[in-house]
Parts: sequence; structure tokens; C-alpha cells
Amino acid sequence: MSLQDYLALASIIISIALIAIILLQVKGEGVGGLQSGSFVRTRRGLEKTLFQLTIVLSVLFLGIAALAVYVR
Repeated sequence: MSLQDYLALASIIISIALIAIILLQVKGEGVGGLQSGSFVRTRRGLEKTLFQLTIVLSVLFLGIAALAVYVR
């Protein structure tokens, strides 16, 4: 396998993981989002971990995509 094959496989795996993490972040705002006024809420626990993991996976995916373009 060449480096391009490894990069393609890594991007597929990361994209599937990224999709799964995004789908796990359910926002459940419902009607509460229609009310006037601002409601600020901090992320805690699992929600914070999922948010940080989403950022890491996004940066990793973009890095691998840029590397794949550079290797070609």
C-alpha cells in the first residue's frame, strides 16, 4: 500500500467517526429556542468531551486532506 492509500483510509475512518460524534451531539432545544432573551449554558461532562473531540477530529481530517493533496 502506498502513502495515498493510507491517507485515504485514514480520512474515511476519521470522517465516519466525525459523523458519529456530530450525531451524538443532540441539541434538544425544542420550543425553548423561540423564547426571547439569551440563555447561556456551559458545556460539562460528556457534552464538553464530545465538543472537544469534534474539534480535534475536524482539525485532523483537514490536516490529512491537505496532506493528501500535497502528496499527489
